[in-house]
Amino acid sequence: MSNLTTLGANDLRAVHEDIRRRYQAFAERKLKLNLTRGKPSSKQLDLCNELLSLPGADYMAGGVDTRNYGELQGLPELRAQLAPIFGVSPDRVILGDNASLSLMHDAVVYSMLKGTVDSDKPWSRESRVAFICPVPGYDRHFSICAQFGIEMIPVPMLETGPDMDAVERLVAADPQIKGMWCVPKYSNPCGTVYSNETIERLAKMKTAARDFRLFWDNAYAVHHLTAERIEIANIDELCARHGNPNRAFIFGSTSKITFAGAGVALFASSKDNSAWYLKNMSMRTIGGDKVNQLRHLRLFNSNGGVAALMDRHREILAPKFEQVLETFEKVLGGTGVAQWTRPKGGYFISLEVLDGCAKRVVQLAKEAGVELTPAGATHPLGKDPQDRFIRIAPSFPELAEVTEAVQGVAVCVLLAATEKLLQSHAG
Repeated sequence: MSNLTTLGANDLRAVHEDIRRRYQAFAERKLKLNLTRGKPSSKQLDLCNELLSLPGADYMAGGVDTRNYGELQGLPELRAQLAPIFGVSPDRVILGDNASLSLMHDAVVYSMLKGTVDSDKPWSRESRVAFICPVPGYDRHFSICAQFGIEMIPVPMLETGPDMDAVERLVAADPQIKGMWCVPKYSNPCGTVYSNETIERLAKMKTAARDFRLFWDNAYAVHHLTAERIEIANIDELCARHGNPNRAFIFGSTSKITFAGAGVALFASSKDNSAWYLKNMSMRTIGGDKVNQLRHLRLFNSNGGVAALMDRHREILAPKFEQVLETFEKVLGGTGVAQWTRPKGGYFISLEVLDGCAKRVVQLAKEAGVELTPAGATHPLGKDPQDRFIRIAPSFPELAEVTEAVQGVAVCVLLAATEKLLQSHAG
């Protein structure tokens, strides 16, 4: 298809009518398809069904009865196995239950109520608290900020990570900027990998707030979509090297490695930060689910480790992403009305449409039987000022369903775009 943005009004109307007929034919199929959340598929979950029979009758781990209270920090053996994935030493790792989001939430709550180890007072007693939010970004990060009245300051996401010129300028000037959300590898939703230069700048930048924290959500540390296993600079080591050892709060989990609803989450940081987190955590629990931790330890040991397991995930996931990219290229390529990311890992593709069209695309898709994440979810408070970004999540449906859904989405993009362009001609 030719570039729609260069067509005259008459040609554009003809193309629009053809696209409208294609859309109506798709809608008449009355499909029920869903591309909303980055959930593992049932086939991926089946990879770890061995967990359901573990740990068996032997519930001891290093002399610890995993059925009982205690070991608040988590089983040492599992901490030792997960620590290298996130670039920290096992003694500074704290294991939680299934969701790293819970640990992020708690870290914000502890900071608000008690302050960090570098705070003069609890954040809740500040005149205001603000976080830097790279956009497009993760809606649940933004929801935590909204829940606690934290001001969100958006900065653009570039191919190398967040716009560091903007970040450095903001944090150096404003002592009320206390944190920044970061998904440094295969980011949600763009699949961006932070460059080593970006990570070093984050580690060494001057901040007006002495208690500034990077909320380092390394959710996709091992979630590769290609044979290339991309590695990034170690934020923990760089912060220490540049005299900011307490700057990074590191989070991760096995939620998209094993069972999403029954995984193991992780917090790691400097020695002082880990002690701070563990002290606060001790007020809400006597110990985590060590039986589940032992299950994971034995699963990884019997299946060639985390890397081998993630290769099997890739075999299931990669064809779905390839299908999305192939369809977008076939249907939208050269039209001038859309562009999209080509991630090498993670769970999402970011689709950019013409300004002012994202909500319309989502509406058209819903009316045709395809559920998409709401337009604006990639921005603080659900407000994308350009109404441009749509997150595509192809992981959960079967491959055939992904194929159908994405074909429908592509037609919706064309229909919304021709509507918008015709309005421009009429104006």
